[in-house]
Amino acid sequence: MKIMLFNDFRLGVLRGDEVIDVTDVVRDIPCLTPQDLMRGLIARFDDYRGRLEAAAASGEGIALASVTVRPPLPRPSNIVCMAVNYMEDGTLPEPPAINAFHKASVCVIGPKDTMVLPDVPGKIFEGEAELAVIIGKQARKVRQEDAMDHIFGYTAFIDGSVRGLPPDGNVFFQMKSRDTFAAIGPVIVTRDEIADPHDLRIILRNNGQVMQDFSTSDMAHRIERCIEWVSSIHSLEPGDLLSTGTNHRGLNPFMDGDRVELEVEGVGTLEISIRDDLKRVWKRKTRLQHTSEGHPGPYTPQLSGKYAPSQSAG
Repeated sequence: MKIMLFNDFRLGVLRGDEVIDVTDVVRDIPCLTPQDLMRGLIARFDDYRGRLEAAAASGEGIALASVTVRPPLPRPSNIVCMAVNYMEDGTLPEPPAINAFHKASVCVIGPKDTMVLPDVPGKIFEGEAELAVIIGKQARKVRQEDAMDHIFGYTAFIDGSVRGLPPDGNVFFQMKSRDTFAAIGPVIVTRDEIADPHDLRIILRNNGQVMQDFSTSDMAHRIERCIEWVSSIHSLEPGDLLSTGTNHRGLNPFMDGDRVELEVEGVGTLEISIRDDLKRVWKRKTRLQHTSEGHPGPYTPQLSGKYAPSQSAG
């Protein structure tokens, strides 16, 4: 089942290119916010699944193109992102040490929303294409062999980042938890519809050009290990989001006016736009292209606009 929020955060089930409004089915879930509704539904999904399926099968569809699609998790209690969790197309000699960071829930945006690049002296802005796991029941000190039972479903996630902020070493919080830097959607696909989450193709296009194209089979630490490790540190609750990392070789600069599309096999396509009021410019190159040409550093340097090295030097 593909579950979504749309218009004024009504609950919908996606059926082809139509949305079926199933809000009435869940009216007895206590909630003050859309996140409360989704959390309550996820926690008690077995009680509602049959009724949702019946409503989706018999309900009148609304054209998907005619509605405003909202982030399916508007304010997760936890957004945990795995860090450096890919083998970079098998080029790393061994798996990196397992690691993660938090993003603030106020960073969330949804489909067709805008990621806004802040006025800060970062060296580059990037967005990481990722498969995200939605937790279905409380996970606390979970063993790997039990971890997949704690998954409700999957969605697409774009992890916005600003690299190279001073001072050196002061990284994850100011790099990752900027407003609008967590794009989620367009739907949550329930776990039963994804046969193998470690065999999904992920494609990110920037203005129609493919920049990232990789498989989740390249993960350094599989999902069950990620859940085990994170839940050994703190509990995960229904409706929490655990994003599984990205292949960095295709990361590329995000610039003003960009239209970014993240396609996750079996999940759908999440589209956002980029706004930079400073109109900063970088070469349109991936990290792999930049390093393959023999240039220093992991990513292409800023060419013009505020904080560009040439302007700073002058």
